[in-house]
Order: sequence, then structure tokens, then C-alpha cells
Amino acid sequence: MSLMSSLYAGASGLSANSQDLSVIGDNIANANTIGFKASRAAFEDALAQSVINGGQIGMGTRLQAVQRLLAQGSLANTGIATDLALEGQGLFIVNGPYNGQTANYYTRAGQFTVDRDGYLVNLQGLKVQGYPADSTGALQMQIGDLLIGDASSMPRATTELTIRANLDSDAVTPTTPWDPTSASSMTDTSNFSIPTTVYDSLGNNHAVTIYFRKNGTGDWEWHAMEDGAGQSGGTAGTPMEVANGTLAFDTNGALTGSTQTSNFNPVNATNPQALAFDFGTSIADGGTGLDGITQFANTSAASFLGQDGYSAGDLSSIAFDDKGNIVGSFSNGQTRVLGQVAVADFSAADKLQRIGGNLFLQSATSGEPTIGVAGEGGRGAVVAGALEQSNVDMAAEFVHMIAAQRGFQANSKTISTADQLLAELMSLKR
Repeated sequence: MSLMSSLYAGASGLSANSQDLSVIGDNIANANTIGFKASRAAFEDALAQSVINGGQIGMGTRLQAVQRLLAQGSLANTGIATDLALEGQGLFIVNGPYNGQTANYYTRAGQFTVDRDGYLVNLQGLKVQGYPADSTGALQMQIGDLLIGDASSMPRATTELTIRANLDSDAVTPTTPWDPTSASSMTDTSNFSIPTTVYDSLGNNHAVTIYFRKNGTGDWEWHAMEDGAGQSGGTAGTPMEVANGTLAFDTNGALTGSTQTSNFNPVNATNPQALAFDFGTSIADGGTGLDGITQFANTSAASFLGQDGYSAGDLSSIAFDDKGNIVGSFSNGQTRVLGQVAVADFSAADKLQRIGGNLFLQSATSGEPTIGVAGEGGRGAVVAGALEQSNVDMAAEFVHMIAAQRGFQANSKTISTADQLLAELMSLKR
């Protein structure tokens, strides 16, 4: 019986080592598969039989489990904005039909792209899951598909213009009164001008020029003018005043007070549209009078000009931060959060069911997923423009392959030796 047992023990060794070689071969085959996690075969001894006078003889070996190794793979920069990698624990979530089943799948392969409908998807067309954002960039709490490719930036009407400048205290008052009849007349009857752009509620830009005229020591007036073609009731080629006011300065060149009125009525847009001009905080308003427009003995010049409006814009590029936020940049110079990629983690991620296509399914032994933001709750951070390489160690796999090969050869020797002994036993009858 012991000789027959040695045959079966040797056969179990052949089976075990061939299974080990299968696992090694799978690892090597996927050495360049993005996000692949290597596995290793774990074996256990088979139930032993007791022998007379004590002691036990083993019955060989068998495969206990194929254990997935979740060690971090190295990250390789790709320069592609939608390529994502996770540095740390967790998996990306994708949803859609795969092999006839529609479900949430989990993956470490972040080769994502934007499909023709504007959704963020993987290479199989499964939609990446995350937190969508509304038109203001506020993230929603409900997990869902990330529609980002059709985003646009709505226009914003100008409400405030900020001007930082110096008006030359030595400027001479023009000899003729303010004349708004033409560009040349306005230039001749003012001392200094600043061109700017104002946006209406539709996002149309209006070329507005602010003219400053000195009326006396520390006494200035200003007029914001636009061609009449852009104003309701206006005439093309004839300037129209959209705002005006006065500025007063003390002997130190500080702004002591100001007045302003607005009369901006853009064509086909919301009107009237109020415009507020920020010339700094005057002394009358509790400021120093030196943080905005000043009057010093220096050439009149603008040092800063800003306004809070902008035109409509189309999506020009997207970027990801380490929290998985998708930030869209638009042709009008604005940026906005378009969504946030979600990350799932499992208490026993190595027990997830591997289904091919770099995808995993939740299993009975993997536990429930905890879904949240990258970099929080033990989940890894998102690295944009990079992909996680396979964690297969080729050198270790080849060493392991040699060991499995020798184990296979040694077990075959056990079988051949037992066979020779059985042949000797059979020859006793002759």
C-alpha cells in the first residue's frame, strides 16, 4: 500500500507544481498589463494516514488557494490628462454591461477617456462613477456617471469695474468744455483715457472707454463712453455715455471723495445693467484714499484694470487633482469643477472576483465596498497623467518558475521510482 500511496503523492506533486506554473505563467503574461495584480499559488499538505506503532504518512499536496498580491505597482507618466492611477489602497468604479451583466465593476486600470456623448469611460466603454457637479461647480452627494465632455461656461454680466491709476496733478484743464460727440472731440476735451471691456447678460463684449477730465486743483470728472451701436436707442458711430462721475483729491494726492451714476442699456440684453466703478476707498469712506486712483505729479497711467464679467465659453481642457476633482478650463478663461472621481475600498480586496478585462466584481468574501473621496478614509490619492504598472516582479517569477520546475521533476522521479519498485515486486512471482 505504501508504494501505491507514493504514486498518488507524486501525482499530487505533479498537479500542484503544474498549477503553480500556470499561476506563474499568468503573472508573466500580464507583466505589462496596466493595474494588474500578481497572484501566487498557496499549497497545503493532504490528509495524512496513521501507521502501525504511531506516526503518520502524508498523502501529498494540494492547492489551497490562489492568493492575489495587492502591492503597489510603479507609476508611469503618460502625459494624457484622463489617464489616472491610484497611489495607495482602493479601486476605481465603472458601471455598465460586461459579459451580459450590468453592474458596478472595480479596477486599478485608469486608462480613461471621454466618449462621444461626453461621459468619462474606460476603454471598454464602461462609465466611470463619481460625484457629478452642477453648473456652478457644486458637487452632488449621489454617485453616478460623470458627464463632462459637454460642459460649457455661462456668461456673466459685468457688475463691477476696478481701476487703479494715477492722474497727473500737473495736468492742464482743457480749454474747451467736455464734448462727447466723437472720439476725437472726447480726446481733445479730456486729459486721459482708459479702454476696457464690459460684458452684458448675453456675454456680448462692449468696448468702453473711460475719459478723465481735470476741472481744477484736485477736481476731476470722468465719463464712460461706448459707441451707440451697442446701446438701446443708440446710433452707430455716435458715442453714448454709460456712466459718469466726479473725483476729488487733497493736497497729498489722496482720493477724498467720488460720485458716480450708471446708464448702461445693452442691446437685446438685460437692461438697465448697473455698473459700479471701484476707484479705491476714499477718505470720506474711511480709507486712506491711496489704495486706488491717486493724483500725484507723475504721468497719468493705469496700473490695474479689472472687471468681473466674462463671455460664454466652451470646454477647452480638463485636469484632475489628487482628490479626483475634475477641473474644466474654458475658452473664456474660467475654470470650474465638473465632477469628482469616486474610489472604493474593501476590507478584503484580495478576495474580489477576477472576471477579466482588468475588472473585479464584489464577492461574498470581499466585504462591502466603502466608497468615498480619494485620499480620505484610507483610500489612495489620484495621480493624473499616469498609469499604475503591473506589480509582477519578473526576476522573482523566474526564480519561482525554476523552483516549480524542479518540484515537478522531483515528483516525477517519485513516480518513476515507485513504478520500478512495483516492477521488482511483480517479478518475484516469476
